[in-house]
Amino acid sequence: MVTETMKPWKKIAIGAGVLVLLALIVGITVHQSGKNVATVQTGKAQREDLSSVVSASGEIRPKTYVNIGANAYGKITHLYVKEGDHVKKGQLLAQLENVQSTADVSANQASVQAAETDAIAADAALSTSNADLRRAQADYARNQMDWERAQSLFKDGLIAKSDFDSRENAWATADSGLVQARARVAQARAQKDSADRHVAQARANLTRVADVLQKTTYAAPYDGVITSLPVREGESVVIGIQNALGSTLLTLADMSVITAEVKVDETDIVNVHLGQSAEVMIDAIPKKIFHGTVSEIGDNAIVRSTGVATSQQTTASDEAKDFKVVVTVNDPPRDLRPGLSTTAKITTAARNNVLSIPIQALSVRSKAQLEQEKSTPGSVHAAAPAPRETASKDRDKDKNQKEDVQGIFVIRNKKAEFVPVTTGITGTSDIEVLDGLKEGDEVITGSYKILRTLRSGSSVKVDNSVPKKEDET
Repeated sequence: MVTETMKPWKKIAIGAGVLVLLALIVGITVHQSGKNVATVQTGKAQREDLSSVVSASGEIRPKTYVNIGANAYGKITHLYVKEGDHVKKGQLLAQLENVQSTADVSANQASVQAAETDAIAADAALSTSNADLRRAQADYARNQMDWERAQSLFKDGLIAKSDFDSRENAWATADSGLVQARARVAQARAQKDSADRHVAQARANLTRVADVLQKTTYAAPYDGVITSLPVREGESVVIGIQNALGSTLLTLADMSVITAEVKVDETDIVNVHLGQSAEVMIDAIPKKIFHGTVSEIGDNAIVRSTGVATSQQTTASDEAKDFKVVVTVNDPPRDLRPGLSTTAKITTAARNNVLSIPIQALSVRSKAQLEQEKSTPGSVHAAAPAPRETASKDRDKDKNQKEDVQGIFVIRNKKAEFVPVTTGITGTSDIEVLDGLKEGDEVITGSYKILRTLRSGSSVKVDNSVPKKEDET
């Protein structure tokens, strides 16, 4: 039997088919193996100096300022300053019309002088009455001795009855004169007391009208700068009554001590303490950083949407709240103005040479997810949610399974391994790791989509090139 020799073109066709089949098998194998490989970005666990910073915005304010309001009703006749002027303590700032108050002062000064004159006259009358009393007392004593002597002489028959009666009448007259003198002294003393009280009353009235006159003149209580002057000469101002505010003439600020008054979020206020250092940035002075110290921390929360303190509200609010924090600026420039927008970065904690990782590397998994990942490793899809409670006796177990575990994914043997970690202070872009890692470990930092779905044990491929925008979401 003769075997027919295979033609060359058939051999070539069969060889080409085998090669195509092999290539197809290899491609499918590579494709299938690549399905479970996640492309990730990584970073290193490294040691560095780390600072925890709380950032808050607000405005520049002087530590000491006063709104000088109207103390009397009247028209402004003179304004001796303008906005931005530097003034000294006691310097005259403004003058209201004072015709009536000046006249009242003059009238009461005259009343005081008249009352003082009456007091002088009453004092002289009292002195005269006292002199008359002393004379009456002397007459009474002399006539009493004459009458007593006459009694002895009349008993011995040495004087006549008429002479005895005359001396008795003289003594009685002296006694009446003494009583009258004492009455005149009491009257003069009462008149003197009345005159003194009239003087005190007149002086009190003078003090009152002088105070009214003084309230038409406004002087600087301390050295400072006029930061606001909302009135003009010729305008009338009024004083405040009950809940109605009076007119504000001007605002005087002591610019020697400048503060940044900022609002700190309620979640950060617990980390802010007196004496902490801060960096102050002022929008009007870009690219320059000023240093300061936390000098005041508010106790009342302020509702962010309304700016009203919670202590002034009658009902509770679920809205976001802030707390006022005052930072005293150590080196303020001389040209600062109140109200400038500012941002303060308060350093709440600082540690040197700590082990840290990028913040975005942190992930959270439930205990149930971690146990499920151990049983079915290698997938890059998120674990299914834990089953709902089916009986009351399983509630505690389910609750424990749902507890979150904070950790990071570390690359070991080209696989992602979830490692629980304990964290410390948080910096601008890095966070301190207290345990669970060692220096030099390569941790997965992204993308966020991969971190959200990545499972422990999944195969990974590192690509630290700039990620596409769709990969970042």
